[in-house]
Amino acid sequence: MSLVLGVLGGMGPAATLDFLTKLQAFTPVKQEKDHIRVIVDINPQVPDRNDPFAKPGPVLAEMAGALHGAGAEVLAIACNTAHAHADLITRASGLPLIDMIQTASHAARDTGARRAGVLGTKQAIRLYREYLAAQGMGLVTLPPEAQEGFMTLLAKIKAGDVGPEVRQGMADLAQILVADGAEAIIAGCTEVPLVLGPKDVGKPLLDAGELLARRCVDVCLGYEPVPILET
Repeated sequence: MSLVLGVLGGMGPAATLDFLTKLQAFTPVKQEKDHIRVIVDINPQVPDRNDPFAKPGPVLAEMAGALHGAGAEVLAIACNTAHAHADLITRASGLPLIDMIQTASHAARDTGARRAGVLGTKQAIRLYREYLAAQGMGLVTLPPEAQEGFMTLLAKIKAGDVGPEVRQGMADLAQILVADGAEAIIAGCTEVPLVLGPKDVGKPLLDAGELLARRCVDVCLGYEPVPILET
């Protein structure tokens, strides 16, 4: 029997569905019942994770508690920025969390890169800075104007625009990071892989959502120990 996975999603919905598709694809099965049981809360009404005056933490904690009540045994968050509230989420639910930021940072280290560029929100970048530093790695970020451009593209993707202009814009931002010395690029927002692929970068491109999906499979099927729940 595999562990039941609870997923906090909806931030945004398309990225959550992309994560679930990858989770299903990476699960080794011979028949339908071999798949992992997944309980998902796709909640687009979570307050803005990038607004300093919004309060997404209590909503995320309530979602996590409800997932526990529904039978989840371990959690994943299909949003990089929401990991800023990871401690509150685990305390409220009493469940361990498979941490996407930690997972992607370890994968960046394993590429052999010394500096990783991150395409993500300012809050997600703060988290990646801490986790990459723990791996002895430097962080490359976009200059302020380009970071504002990233947020504009992010809003368009969340609204359903994944057309050529958005794709080219994201590729251009990735190339800014490469030009500034990034030896690997982390797609540190779950919307980024919807418009950016490895051929657009020319350096190792790490899809944090894909890496999380693979790790969720390993944890739920017992190939990797369940993360320790901090108390």
